[in-house]
Amino acid sequence: MLGGGLLPGTLTVVYGATGIGKTHLGLTFGSHGRVADGAPGLVFDMNARGDSQQHHAYAARLFGWDLRRWTHTVTPMTDPYPPAEQMRAFYCDALPWVGKLRNYQVPTIDGFEFDWNWKAVYNHALYTVRPFVYFHLGAGSRRVVVDGIEPMDVPGDHIQPYIFDDLYRKGIHRDSETLGMEICLPVWKHREFIDAHRYDHAAVTTLLLITTEETRLEHLIGRKVATGDIGAVANTILVMGSERVGSRIGRFLAVVKHRGSAMSDEIAEYRVTEQGIVL
Repeated sequence: MLGGGLLPGTLTVVYGATGIGKTHLGLTFGSHGRVADGAPGLVFDMNARGDSQQHHAYAARLFGWDLRRWTHTVTPMTDPYPPAEQMRAFYCDALPWVGKLRNYQVPTIDGFEFDWNWKAVYNHALYTVRPFVYFHLGAGSRRVVVDGIEPMDVPGDHIQPYIFDDLYRKGIHRDSETLGMEICLPVWKHREFIDAHRYDHAAVTTLLLITTEETRLEHLIGRKVATGDIGAVANTILVMGSERVGSRIGRFLAVVKHRGSAMSDEIAEYRVTEQGIVL
């Protein structure tokens, strides 16, 4: 359906209701990195309700992938290097905040700003998140899957798009040398490592999975772009929805937007099986 597949260095957004198969699609993309890139993709789970999306169980059953949790934290001026077992951990759930932006803000004379207590907790979480990105991309991973984005009426009013934008600009799509110098302090002490682990951030492909209130494919295809909607700046948009087919409910996938290579205008039916997604 995509003439050149998901293009390196681009952002793809997948919209679909809960249970439609987005997590299966994301894990398939991440797992295939082991063959295509020589290293698995990174999986960010931004769901605040624990592992309700069963990333670990799906990864193990479908791909024999032991999706371990990253816990390594690098505070300024501490030894930055993760232990060997953490370099086999490709799952991170350190960004669990959901809901409205206002829940994390306080009023000021000029309007609203983030509560300082929340900012302190969030900034500390970045001491885990940014090393997760840096050390794995430096070791060869070139795929990032971000799951757990909840339904939003006006995305610009919610915290998750803000956090993803911050993650994308300051982590995933940040120059590797700059990111390395921000994590590995003092820089002179770690200069050799930083130089030896440079990578092209423009070659990293990101897949963002967004849960919608809409369930029908027809509604998802006609979905309007709301204020703050990340899909407005994405290179590729996929929608996954259901439709009645006689006496059963079918699941369908369509490409709404794809810049840079050929795309099909067909609507493909698929099933979610014990072997994953089957067209």
